Amino acid sequence: MTTASKAQDPFLAHRNLLFTVAYEMLGSAADAEDVVQESWLRWSGVDRTRVDDPRAYLVRIVTRQSLNRLRTLSRRREDYVGEWLPEPLLTSPDVAEDVELAESVSIAMLTVLETLAPAERAVFVLREVFDLPYEEIAAAVGKSAAAVRQTARRARAHVAARRPRVRVERAEQREVVARFLAALRTGRLQELMEVMAPDVVMITDGGGVVAAALVPLHGADLVARILAGAHGKVTELGAALVLLNGEPAVRVDFDGAPSTVSLAVEDGRITRLYVVRNPGKLTRLETPSDLTR
Repeated sequence: MTTASKAQDPFLAHRNLLFTVAYEMLGSAADAEDVVQESWLRWSGVDRTRVDDPRAYLVRIVTRQSLNRLRTLSRRREDYVGEWLPEPLLTSPDVAEDVELAESVSIAMLTVLETLAPAERAVFVLREVFDLPYEEIAAAVGKSAAAVRQTARRARAHVAARRPRVRVERAEQREVVARFLAALRTGRLQELMEVMAPDVVMITDGGGVVAAALVPLHGADLVARILAGAHGKVTELGAALVLLNGEPAVRVDFDGAPSTVSLAVEDGRITRLYVVRNPGKLTRLETPSDLTR
């Protein structure tokens, strides 16, 4: 397809946006890609001459498809083995520079969004992240504008009570992640403990495929001992700083098997570690994903 023909097709022009909407609603890049493909099939059958605002129309299609998929996923995740975490995405510095986008797609935020009901999540994402008018959101979720306003207020309060309390400057986040990376490479217990808050929580997602804790682990002593112990059990450990979901994070390879560690930081220490080990969620660690608003 030529550059000119791409410019003429609103779907291709907004594809990255549509993927971002679906990913924020689902927390899974694989499911988001499926939703975008399903939305393309529906768009291909639309009479374009009757569409006044292609961007809004496409976001509406993706939202409806995401809601359908989210309801199915909610039932599937009830049977998930252990803790479920969002699928981490390798992202470019451009995503990190958009502070609001980076915060909205962070593993910490996506984990909070998992606690919302499907309609609440859709309304929150469309309003708080993409700043769509209530009337457009109402058309997308099949509710009245008044109902959407109420849902938005409820979702905002829910998220505010669970999101990280302090917005950390990117330089501080990177410095703490670098300290954690150095401690992880040495496997020294004391160094690991010093970079973590006393009440740190570690959540690991192995999906029942690889070894992972089935419940969150609490406390710097326990978490540091587990990380130090893992260091001693492998023949080769590779660890590197990467940008995941718009934030500095760590990729760890245990004898060639990849894992990712995303971190929440407060007052110069790690308060949460989100460790993804499920191989099915680690297939997009080589090429940055084009997230956008």
